[in-house]
Amino acid sequence: MATLNLGRIKPVFRGAYAGGTAYVVDDIVTSGNETFICIQASTGNATSNASYWTKLAAKGTDGTDVGTTITTQGDILYRDGSGLQRLAKPASDLFLQNTSGGVLSWATAGGGKVGQVLTVQNTLVESTNVSSFSTIADLSIAITPSATSSKIMTFSSLNCGVEINHANFRLMRDSTPIGIGDANGSRARSSFSIHEGTSMQYSSWVQTFNWLDSPATTSAVTYSWQWKVADNTTYLNRSDDDTDNVNYPRTASSVTVMEILA
Repeated sequence: MATLNLGRIKPVFRGAYAGGTAYVVDDIVTSGNETFICIQASTGNATSNASYWTKLAAKGTDGTDVGTTITTQGDILYRDGSGLQRLAKPASDLFLQNTSGGVLSWATAGGGKVGQVLTVQNTLVESTNVSSFSTIADLSIAITPSATSSKIMTFSSLNCGVEINHANFRLMRDSTPIGIGDANGSRARSSFSIHEGTSMQYSSWVQTFNWLDSPATTSAVTYSWQWKVADNTTYLNRSDDDTDNVNYPRTASSVTVMEILA
């Protein structure tokens, strides 16, 4: 009975290509992370030789092993001009900066950060009837800036009572008046003033005043308020009429200072 040679009826995988191995048609090998099939029997002809091999599967573009690129908690993975890169977490509080060229880096935060906040509150009743400036007791606060470039934001709320009176107030940094109006002839220069005529007797006024100061020092500075009157008496934390608790209650005043870092 005659024998019919069908040859190979399926390809045979031979593993990684080896130069000393004899290969026959339909042998499949791997080389350089790609797969080839033999189209002509031979020995020693590399898979790059198209007379003996046809590529079955080409590899894709090599990627980046993210697990070995970012290695520490807090790392950031980003792409630069050559591929994926690791931006290591910073050792301190910084912000992420992106340049015009798309390069990422950690940088120190700019100005505007609050360094410290201090406040003083005064519920004591005080008064003056002096026509020259004097300091309001128990309404001053000291702060030591951390840098000469820092600015100090002041927030003041003064509750004042007057009767047919005119009073001037000015904010002081140590012995220097700040936040006062411009000179105009012989007029008084103050941070603010209040005036009450005969039609508004016994009233109390809540005066708020904010000022951004630049002390340019790292030594302690004290912010306080001074006041003076033209006539009669001006009160702090009470109305001119202190007998009516319903209509003229006693109140409170405060000064808050905030260091704003450059």
